[in-house]
Amino acid sequence: MKVKRWMDVPAEGEGPQGVAMRWVIGEPDGAPHFALRVIDVEPGCATPYHNHWWEHEVFVLDGQGVVVDAEKETPISPGMAILVEGDKIHQFRNTGDRVLRFICLIPHPWLEGLAEAHAQKA
Repeated sequence: MKVKRWMDVPAEGEGPQGVAMRWVIGEPDGAPHFALRVIDVEPGCATPYHNHWWEHEVFVLDGQGVVVDAEKETPISPGMAILVEGDKIHQFRNTGDRVLRFICLIPHPWLEGLAEAHAQKA
């Protein structure tokens, strides 16, 4: 078991201006399948409008914003949980006046293709 404070993990400015990510739990911690990240989006900023093969689960901790997909923008606020399916275009945008902070869980890259293989067996 490993226990640590997320705030003790340095934020990385990995992405566009105003977006910082903390890789709180990952392979270096002994997590073989998934990574847990805490992402901060500054007021007026957004994550890239993008897609990728993996799903991810998001839990909003603080702030106000919208999650954007190809059809609509959905308001998000603390306590909300979001599922972004794999291959779906999406973006998280801060619409408030303080940091939009959320937890984001993603699989490690080596898991790509396992979902398709599992579906073919079913």
